[in-house]
Amino acid sequence: MTGPRIAALGGGHGLAASLRALRLVSEHITAIVTVADNGGSSGRLRDELGVLPPGDLRMALSALCDDTEWGHTWRDVLQHRFEGSGPLGGHALGNLLIVALWELNDDPVVGLELVGRLLGARGRVLPMASVPLSISADVLGADPARPDDVTVVEGQAQVATTHGEVCGIRLTPSDPPACEPALKAIRKADWVILGPGSWFTSVMPHLLVPDLLRTLLETRARRMLTLNLEMNTGETAGFSAARHLETMATHAPDMRFDVVLADPSVIDGESALRAAAARLGAEVVVSPVASLGQPGQHDSLRLAAAYRDVIGAAG
Repeated sequence: MTGPRIAALGGGHGLAASLRALRLVSEHITAIVTVADNGGSSGRLRDELGVLPPGDLRMALSALCDDTEWGHTWRDVLQHRFEGSGPLGGHALGNLLIVALWELNDDPVVGLELVGRLLGARGRVLPMASVPLSISADVLGADPARPDDVTVVEGQAQVATTHGEVCGIRLTPSDPPACEPALKAIRKADWVILGPGSWFTSVMPHLLVPDLLRTLLETRARRMLTLNLEMNTGETAGFSAARHLETMATHAPDMRFDVVLADPSVIDGESALRAAAARLGAEVVVSPVASLGQPGQHDSLRLAAAYRDVIGAAG
């Protein structure tokens, strides 16, 4: 196996984009995934069976699939979503498969490893915590009729789609048990890469799990923060690139990074961004990583090249 040991943290489409690029850089990849989803198929399975929400874990596994007909076929099977309004309607087959394996094994990591073997996945996928988490946020102006009021919005899906300004987030439980293999992967990593992804519901939650944050602070790995391609959308409406970093410093004031990776399109004030990055101990690396034909989406080859350049420059 070749390449540096990389722990990639996040969730949803953002983490999947990062993993598709990282698999071109290294074969030593561990994806550490948020487990707070309460919407869609994942939310239904979580409510009915009390399991970790499997959707983001499924997406990460699919992103790491072997680049062969076998790997692509099983990736498509995992991602297949049933239609209709019956009991199976809206469920992704991969979610059902993962939950079935969890019911057959006491350790959820074992089930994820088995799906990874089925896909020929180039890396591991682990949950960031051993229990399902809930996200709540203080939101200014969540009710358009009362723009000056701060209200509490409960649930990842609800926070991600809120119309107000997110001022802060919390997890329930506040001190959940971290996934031990995930902590071990961070300790052994050469690089830890956080983001891209929905800022308050996929990226920031990793810094709110005490044992996970402690391990991130103590690891000898270099740390990189990958910014999103779109600012001022959804849960971060009105946020500049610099504001994203400022919210991170507010929620985890001791957290430090070596590099902040940003596409040129998101820099609306370079001096402000570099100053905010410096407060996190990081330098800003500007590199075009967006897809030319699909605005708002990462190009796997360009992102891989950016990651390779940053990692290579560090020696």
